[in-house]
Amino acid sequence: MMLKSFLLTAALALGAATAEAETLKMAVTTSFANSGLAEILLPEIEKDTGITVELLVVGTGQALELGAAGDVDAVLVHARAAEEKWLAEGHGTHRREIMYNDFVVVGPAADPAGAGSAATAVAAFQAIAGAAANFVSRGDDSGTHKAELALWKAAGITPEGAWYKAVGQGMGAALNTAAGMNAYILADRASWLNFGNKGDLALLFQGDSALFNQYAYLPVNPAKHPAIKAGATEALEAWLTSDRAKALIEGYTIDGQRLFTFNATPN
Repeated sequence: MMLKSFLLTAALALGAATAEAETLKMAVTTSFANSGLAEILLPEIEKDTGITVELLVVGTGQALELGAAGDVDAVLVHARAAEEKWLAEGHGTHRREIMYNDFVVVGPAADPAGAGSAATAVAAFQAIAGAAANFVSRGDDSGTHKAELALWKAAGITPEGAWYKAVGQGMGAALNTAAGMNAYILADRASWLNFGNKGDLALLFQGDSALFNQYAYLPVNPAKHPAIKAGATEALEAWLTSDRAKALIEGYTIDGQRLFTFNATPN
């Protein structure tokens, strides 16, 4: 079942039937939700922990805002510069890397801009802009949007004009728009692989180190928000960085392709 709502509640029960469940709210990125990985992890967390997790599925920017306001107990996002700024402002206790994948440039299979033959991701973006080929942007201050804007900046281009469509939506909705327009788009690999409405789109460019996409877990600072459930955030972090989580994350594949690589380090 795909995650289509901004609010996904997953009931996670204790392994011991007599224990009392605790609720934790966590803001996660739409790309994480669209990947399908949450649906793999949550039932297994249910077997192993006494935490009831409520996932608020939003872009990275909004997830960090929710954390800063104390509306969630933790965030799982993928925009390191924004995360480090958030931590420096005192909103969280620390940043723990969990897993990574990469961004990919998707577009019309015929590739009229020639993005697929570019030597670098920046060159691919320059080719798209040079051809004024339709490009769909998330436009939502998400981690993917931040990565896209960094590539335009590195390319020396301010994207604007009729060819550039900022939709202000999550990854799945943005991919649907790109499919409908037969347009180029920057997507995370997991969402692309799990996307069912590809139409005439194809993965055109990948493999540049500039497309690296790290996901990190950041607990909200209980010193700022005393209602934060610090014990639950610690327990969830311990599970997310465990060998059990590694096996599930790296075992999740679509058409034989792994969607995420676990890279959490021991405490």
